[in-house]
Amino acid sequence: MRTKSLKKNKINVVTLGCSKNVYDSEVLMGQLKASGKEVAHEDDGNVVVINTCGFINNAKEESVNTILEFLQKKEQGEVDKVFVTGCLSERYKSDLQKEIPDVDQYFGTTELPSLLKALGADYKHELIGERLTTTPKNYAYLKIAEGCDRPCSFCAIPLMRGKHKSTPVEALVKEAQNLADNGVKELVLIAQDLTYYGLDLYKKRALADLLKELVKVEGIEWIRLHYAFPTGFPMDVLEVMKQEPKICNYIDIPLQHISDAILKSMRRGTTYEKTTRLLRDFRKAVPEMAIRTTLIVGYPGETEEDFQILKNWVKEMRFERLGCFTYSHEENTHAYNLEDNVPEEVKQQRASEIMDIQSQISWELNQEKVGKTFHCVIDRKEGNYFVGRTEFDSPDVDNEVLVDASQYYLKTGGFAEIFIEEAGDFDLYGKPVV
Repeated sequence: MRTKSLKKNKINVVTLGCSKNVYDSEVLMGQLKASGKEVAHEDDGNVVVINTCGFINNAKEESVNTILEFLQKKEQGEVDKVFVTGCLSERYKSDLQKEIPDVDQYFGTTELPSLLKALGADYKHELIGERLTTTPKNYAYLKIAEGCDRPCSFCAIPLMRGKHKSTPVEALVKEAQNLADNGVKELVLIAQDLTYYGLDLYKKRALADLLKELVKVEGIEWIRLHYAFPTGFPMDVLEVMKQEPKICNYIDIPLQHISDAILKSMRRGTTYEKTTRLLRDFRKAVPEMAIRTTLIVGYPGETEEDFQILKNWVKEMRFERLGCFTYSHEENTHAYNLEDNVPEEVKQQRASEIMDIQSQISWELNQEKVGKTFHCVIDRKEGNYFVGRTEFDSPDVDNEVLVDASQYYLKTGGFAEIFIEEAGDFDLYGKPVV
């Protein structure tokens, strides 16, 4: 028989999935701290809150495995209570309650007040915009909207996150100022769809207006854009990017595919021609911009011809940054009605081929950086290296700049001019310019 631990209540928040989940965990932790609770992120604690991901099969599997792992610790007396929140819980709550009944309570993505109550804390409205950041002190995510109104056939996010809802400009500026006051120098703007920002509140796409206000925040030196949508992209954003040095010449725009047949079935609202023209317009407006995209291979009905079109296009576009996923057949999505008819080994092979092409492109583009000096932020020291990034690189997903810590000292959280001496497929090696 298990015995209850004698530890003082300490709440351990465990985060799985994307940067939106990181943000939500930080908000939860800020609320808990304000109620006088002892809280930690992915550390020890006798009360555990698992913020799950339910996006694709691998993420769902990781979430379930993490729940089971902590339930085992509960059985062994190392943990007293296990609560589950986030996207998996939102999407499959009734199934989870039946299949994994030992969890103390399940909460969806919009049930923060109820979760706080279960943890013995009060939801404090006045804390909106304040949170405990879990990222390195120099950067933080700024979620500018929740939910999504796009009809993409493969995506379950609207099922888990609801309709698009923008956060007012004033609230975001206040949050950015709080972050800057706490030493944050880089804002990574996130949403399911940045380009839809403002349509619900201001009846127009207002991302450019938001950026013009955020650049006024003292202490913020870089602002980075993540998760734009290609259809209806507000081109005035590029003008602001060009004019405002604080806005990184960088955009993350998941394009998913390029074959017209697949784009139509995916319900992306665009074509090969329109997407290619948009990217060329990006390059023309901001020639030094780094474009990051993500692609899906193995979507139902993807033929060898569709895949060849995609491969050739990747070679032609020469994206600075690119990730590739295999298609995941998600129930209650529009594409779930289609036959998932591309074999798993074919999906994996196609993803490998795309990433092989991208590795070569990345290597070639990185060689062009050798002999040049870049303004870099230094995120951390890891092993024998200080690890930094240029403005063309987002945390966790992009290239890194490595500086030998046995030869040079750099201040983590600060900026430095780094001369690039060598380059690999995805990393740059350099030394500080004194």
